[in-house]
Amino acid sequence: MISSSIPLISIYFVFGLCALASSRNHLLVKKSLHANNPNHLNATLHSQQSNPSNQIDCAVHKIRGVNCGGWFLSEPFINPSLYNTGNPKIVDEYTFCKYLGKEEALKRLTKHWDTFYTLDDFVRIKSYGLNHIRIGIGFWAFSITKGEPYVQGQLKYLKRAVDWAKQTGLKVIITIHGAPGSQNGNDNSGQRGHIGWPDSPSNLARTKSVLAQLTNEFSQPIYAGVVTNIEALNEPAGYDSKTLSLTKKYYQEGYQIVRNPRPGVKSNLFYTISDAFLPLKDWSNFFPSSSYQQVALDTHRYSIFTPVGVRMNDRDRIQSYCNMIKGLKASQEKIMTFVGEFSPVSTDCTPMINGLGRGARYDGTFGGGPKLGSCQGKSGKASSFTKEYKDLLARLFSVQTRVYENSCGWIMWTFKTENADEWSYDAGVKNGWIPKDAATHMYPNPC
Repeated sequence: MISSSIPLISIYFVFGLCALASSRNHLLVKKSLHANNPNHLNATLHSQQSNPSNQIDCAVHKIRGVNCGGWFLSEPFINPSLYNTGNPKIVDEYTFCKYLGKEEALKRLTKHWDTFYTLDDFVRIKSYGLNHIRIGIGFWAFSITKGEPYVQGQLKYLKRAVDWAKQTGLKVIITIHGAPGSQNGNDNSGQRGHIGWPDSPSNLARTKSVLAQLTNEFSQPIYAGVVTNIEALNEPAGYDSKTLSLTKKYYQEGYQIVRNPRPGVKSNLFYTISDAFLPLKDWSNFFPSSSYQQVALDTHRYSIFTPVGVRMNDRDRIQSYCNMIKGLKASQEKIMTFVGEFSPVSTDCTPMINGLGRGARYDGTFGGGPKLGSCQGKSGKASSFTKEYKDLLARLFSVQTRVYENSCGWIMWTFKTENADEWSYDAGVKNGWIPKDAATHMYPNPC
């Protein structure tokens, strides 16, 4: 917005099976791409295959992408049907596995991993003029210790997703979305509540092990030009002093893991770090370019998760986005910077966006603040949205993408949801508040 390790030989074997299975669809994919936009899409696909480089020229080619949220780390607001269990104790993936039991949790999650995204989704993403997808995964896909209720099996589907990206000419950023103990206490880390990542030294070691396993797999030549970035950790709580201290230590040690994965081997991957909710300038010299190469900074921009933000009127909200231009430009001059999450929404009215069982700041049912308005008509299926609301979503999407291209680019959260169309890029295109071509804008620049 977010047992023992699996042997690498098993990882390679599973990928081989995925590649063989997906190759049967390769000609069909190319035909489908051709039908959408033959010149743009097939030319890009040819370039992707003939020049498998991870180099990014931000001045020429902006990152324009979507997150595949709620896939390998489920979130109640994206996947409400998964969390319709009848058990009020189930609020995140940790409690989902704990209270359903491993056998039932694995059964339900395996079906979810297999069906929530399809090859057709990737074809459609490409047809919208997008060039990147960002995919999060929890640490437990690689390692589960005694007492942790999580289930495994995600890697098979992650590698299938990367293969789909290769077929369709999309680039992939993979992020560790959940760390042991939780790096932020939000359900998008897998475990809501306490920020427990700094509580045990073993949590750092385990997170580094996951980073190493991701790098060892996706730095292989077969992924060159497809997987471009490995992101060390999604949204660590930099506002907590213990978490910030551990985050900085991890970031420093993680650089060598991603950039130099094996003795004598330098990877072509970008090492990506989250801004941890700190000002961009705090990271501008953390990895000086004289000593570090291929480092990127991911910043997430939401204006609805604080009392001040949710109170803003439309004019002030748009101005707040315009005010980001200077900081983004300054950061981009120091370190490759991109906005890895944002949304056109202007309220926190989406059910479960603040967590399952919680209300919204906007209507006064969460956070203890005053009621600012009704949530009626601000979330759900697009067919229930007024023209005025769709126009607002369009204006907020347009201004943000313009502003964020003062950095290396943007990746919206998220491509699709079950019921919250206001958060869905796909629904936005289909219902007219997001342009069919990501490189275009529906409104003039308000900044």
